[in-house]
Amino acid sequence: MYYHQALARALHDIGTDVVFGVLGDANLFAIDAYRRDLGGRYLSFAHEGSAVLAAGGYTATSGRLGVATVTHGPALTNTVTALVDTVRGRTPLLLVAGDTDPADQENLQNVDQHAVVLPTGAGWEQARSPLTVAQDVERAARRAVAERRPVVLNVPVTFQWVEVPDHERARPVGLHDHPAPTPADAALDEALGIIASARRPVVLGGRGAAGARAELEQLAAALGAPVATTLRGKGLFAGHPHDLGIFGTLSHDVALDTIGKADCVVAFGAALTPWTTDKGSLLEGRRVVHVDLDPASLAVRAGTDAAVVGDAGATARAMTAALRSAGVEPTGFASAALESALKDRLATRRDAPPPSSGIDLELALRTIDDELPQDRTLVIDDGRFIITSFRELSAADPRAYVHTCSFASIGLAVASAVGAQVGAPHRPALVVCGDGGFMSAGINELSAAVRHGTDLVVVVINDRAYGAEHMQFRARDMDPAISTFDWPDLAPVATALGATGVQVDDHAGLHRALQVVAERDRPVLIDLRVDPDAVPTPGY
Repeated sequence: MYYHQALARALHDIGTDVVFGVLGDANLFAIDAYRRDLGGRYLSFAHEGSAVLAAGGYTATSGRLGVATVTHGPALTNTVTALVDTVRGRTPLLLVAGDTDPADQENLQNVDQHAVVLPTGAGWEQARSPLTVAQDVERAARRAVAERRPVVLNVPVTFQWVEVPDHERARPVGLHDHPAPTPADAALDEALGIIASARRPVVLGGRGAAGARAELEQLAAALGAPVATTLRGKGLFAGHPHDLGIFGTLSHDVALDTIGKADCVVAFGAALTPWTTDKGSLLEGRRVVHVDLDPASLAVRAGTDAAVVGDAGATARAMTAALRSAGVEPTGFASAALESALKDRLATRRDAPPPSSGIDLELALRTIDDELPQDRTLVIDDGRFIITSFRELSAADPRAYVHTCSFASIGLAVASAVGAQVGAPHRPALVVCGDGGFMSAGINELSAAVRHGTDLVVVVINDRAYGAEHMQFRARDMDPAISTFDWPDLAPVATALGATGVQVDDHAGLHRALQVVAERDRPVLIDLRVDPDAVPTPGY
C-alpha cells in the first residue's frame, strides 16, 4: 500500500471515527483514503484553526481523542491560536500536519514548522520514515492522552506516494488508557486528619472530577459539607440541595457568604486558579486539601495543606470509608437554612420582570437557560458578556460544557461547538458569542455547521461594538466611535448560509425566537440586539 493509505489506516486503527480538517496537497490523499477505503467521517472547515478547535470540542464531549488535519505552511500557522487555547485548556487532541518537501527550500509555503508549534506549548512528533507510520501515529496519540495536550504529528509531503509493506498496525488509543494512581497512604492520612477536624468544610469539584459526582456527594454527606464547582466543573452538582454553584470570582452572594464561613476546602480535579480562589483570598485562613491526577497541578499552588495524587472518585471513596470507619459525624455545615437560602435566591432570580422595551441581557440569558432543553452542550465565546453568561447559563454536567476562553481570544466558540455536537450528537449545542467574535470567525463555521448537519443554536449578543473597548472609552468619558461597527443584519446572513436567522429586539421577540428554536430543522442563529451601554461589564 501507499504511505497515505497506511496513514489513513493507522488513524482508523487508533479508534478515530471522525477527522476535522482543511485539505491541502500534503493531506488530501490520506483523508480521501480514510473516507473512501475505511468509511471514516471527515468534516471540512473554512479555517485550519477551526478544525483544531472542533477536534478539541469533540474530545471534551465524546470521551474520545479528537483528531484534526491540515496541510503545510500557512495552514499550520493558522492553527496557532487554537493550539495555545487547547494547550492551556489541557485538551488532548492529535493534529496531523503535512510539511513541505525538505528539498524544496524555495517553496512559498515553506516554514520551520517545529518552530511554529514550539511556543504554543503543543507536543511535536516528527514522522520518522514511511516504514514507521503506525508507530508514529500511535505514539503521537498516546502522548496527547498522557500529556493532556495537543500533539502535532508532522508528515513530509514526500511520504505520500511511497510504497510501504502492509504488515504493521497501530493499536487503539483511549482517553483513559493510563491507570489512575492509587493515593499514597501517608498523603491520604494527612488529608483525612485535616478534613476530619474541620467544622465547616466545602467540597469543591473541577473538570477533573467529571464522572465522580456520586463519590464526591457521598464524601460531602459524610462531612456535612456543601458542594461547589470551578467554572470548568460547571454542572457537576446540578440539582444538589447544597450546591453553591461556581466557587470564586463568579460566586453569588449566598455562596460567598458560605465560603467566607468555611474553615476547610477539599478540592478534587480543580486547578485552584486566581479566578477560582479570587487571587487566593477565598482560601486564606482555611485548610486546603487538594486532590488531582497530575502532580504538576498540585505543585503549582503554594500553601496547600495536604496534596493527594489520585483519581477524584477513588480518592473520595477512600476518604468516605475512612471517615465512616472512624465514626466521624457530619458537621451540619450543609444545613437546612443554607438549603432554604439557596432556594430563595433562585426563586428571586427568576422573578424579575422584563423591561418595556429593549433587551435586559441578564433576563434574556435566564430565559434562554430556562426555555432551551437542559440536556444540551454549552459553549461560551470570549467577550465582555462572558461573566453574565457564565453566571446565568447552566450545564447539566462538566462534559456538557466546553470552555473556549483559555487564551482570551474571541471567535473560538462556533467551531468548538461543531466538534462538541458531533462528539455528543444526542445533545444540541448552545453557543453564546458576541458580534465581534461571530464576525471574526463564527460566520465561517456556521456554514460548516449547516454543511455537516450539526444541531447548533447560536445566540449572538450583538451590541454592534467591541464591547470591552467601548466601555473603556466610556469609563474615561471618551468617544467610543472607533470601537463600534456597522455590521450587516446577521439574521439574513445566517439564512443565506443555510441556517435559520432570527433578529430579536425585545423580550417578546425573544420568546418568538425560542419557538423557532423549538421547531428547528437546521442550525438557528438568534441576533440578540443589545445596547452597548447596557451590557453588564464587571471591571469597568
